[in-house]
Amino acid sequence: MTDDAPLAPALVILRITLGVFFLLWAAEKILMPEISNLIGAAFYGFTLPMGVVQALGVAQVLLVLAFAAGMFRTVTYGLMLLFHAGSTLSTWAILIDPYGRTASGIPHHLFLAAIPTLGAILALFLLRRRDTMFRVPIG
Repeated sequence: MTDDAPLAPALVILRITLGVFFLLWAAEKILMPEISNLIGAAFYGFTLPMGVVQALGVAQVLLVLAFAAGMFRTVTYGLMLLFHAGSTLSTWAILIDPYGRTASGIPHHLFLAAIPTLGAILALFLLRRRDTMFRVPIG
């Protein structure tokens, strides 16, 4: 039998640190919606009205806060996994060329951080029933 004592703190560390990371991206949509539209145009081929971007940012902040609080784990962890997987896959051309540069000169290898982030969310999703420390006991 293995000692699972470190599992609960490890999962809460993953949840909180991922929450902080994603909260910054969500806040950017509210505070600097023009940046989100630049990203949207570059990777998804469209832009949205600034008010819509900000409304999506508010919704994303609420999702990230519920995620970080450990609420509705199957839904919130699953949505975070789905959204981040979509975001990561949208950069596939950059990910397969880690030593290239974007049009603005940013090295592609910085985008590789999305892969271990995706792995961390997947691990947290798979272990969601074991993530019981420091969470709001709803869902």
